[in-house]
Amino acid sequence: MAVRSIREEAVHLLRRGVANAEVARRLGVPKGTVSWWKHRDLAKRNELPGRKRSSCMRCYGDELDRSAYAYLLGLYLGDGHILLSNEYRRTQSLQITCDDKWPGVMDSVEQAMRQVLPKNKPCRVRRTGCHDVKVYSNHLICHFPQHGPGKKHERGIALEPWQQEIVDAHPWEFLRGLIHSDGCRITNWATKNVDGVVRRYEYPRYFFTNTSTDIIGLFTATLDAVGVQWKASIPRPTGQVNISIARKDSVALMDAHIGPKH
Repeated sequence: MAVRSIREEAVHLLRRGVANAEVARRLGVPKGTVSWWKHRDLAKRNELPGRKRSSCMRCYGDELDRSAYAYLLGLYLGDGHILLSNEYRRTQSLQITCDDKWPGVMDSVEQAMRQVLPKNKPCRVRRTGCHDVKVYSNHLICHFPQHGPGKKHERGIALEPWQQEIVDAHPWEFLRGLIHSDGCRITNWATKNVDGVVRRYEYPRYFFTNTSTDIIGLFTATLDAVGVQWKASIPRPTGQVNISIARKDSVALMDAHIGPKH
């Protein structure tokens, strides 16, 4: 059995209800040090007096807004990431970067964070041409177990069964999150010679671009589930793959449930 450090032994005693002064006496350390260790331990477990604990369906059995979660999951997989604070600040943060050209998307991101984590207040951090929409919680990795070291395309990405169940129930919200993060709706144009007259016509299409083959697979599998036809481009030298949705009936489906960014 591994031998506990003095700090670990102090935390062990404190969790058993031993008073700070008694822990300090037993271990021969200053009472102030013991108080700090206790504060750090309570903060790590989100149990500081006067603080509301974060919502968590896995740790506390809290209700989860499943539709909002499906959207936020798509945003996270597309272009979001979780930051782990240093040893002095244990709180995790989820960050979604939103282009200032799409204020409606930014509002949707913030609203989804509020719905999924109702006890945690999102904030916006201004950057050049964009804002980072962020929310802090000690339970983000519970919500997004795909978090890990390195970039998402450098590791395997697979949904947990409970996440897949939510995506199956709310596929359009999941797709909307992916499109709002790493996708777009554009209008293409082409020319056609009709009776000697060159005419220009326009047609809309959707694109989704990502480097992770696993995330591309989740996107296309969900498109298949809702009856949207798609085509994949040849991977670029960077590894990025474009998924194109151009058939009229499929674009109409996407427009009915997702629509352009705004």
